[in-house]
Amino acid sequence: MKAAAKAVGTTSTDAEKQLQGFIDKFAPEPQALIRAMRKALRKRMPSANELVWDNYIFFVIGYSATERPSDSVVCIAAAANGVGLSFYRGAALPDPKNILLGSGVQNRFLRLESAKTLALPDVAALLDAAIAQAPVPFAAKGKGRVIIRSISAKQKPRRKSAK
Repeated sequence: MKAAAKAVGTTSTDAEKQLQGFIDKFAPEPQALIRAMRKALRKRMPSANELVWDNYIFFVIGYSATERPSDSVVCIAAAANGVGLSFYRGAALPDPKNILLGSGVQNRFLRLESAKTLALPDVAALLDAAIAQAPVPFAAKGKGRVIIRSISAKQKPRRKSAK
């Protein structure tokens, strides 16, 4: 799995254009979901940087107060079989209704059918808790940047194959 070089020195306009191209690889329904999720997360965390990976299996947008992936709070993770919201430190989040999936030491996630899921009280509470436990707090003012972290030269299809 050879990855293309990290995009360095791109303008925010170039990075945004690249990001839109990555999303365009998906079928219309997941495209709309990714864009709606991105809009909702941007509204909730306007100063967050969007760290972008167009990897072999997953397309990922992480939301971080810095340029470091390990400072990410949540990530949109998309593949041909669906779109999810991954909580980087989800195992440490209060989840009284057990809505988070996964059993890893650190990460937990939700599968999303609609961006409206982000507004559900239990999901909103998880987002609030994730933001509160962020290792680096988000700036109170300002706008985050789109940062292309990596692009894999070889990728699984972003659309389900017709059977």
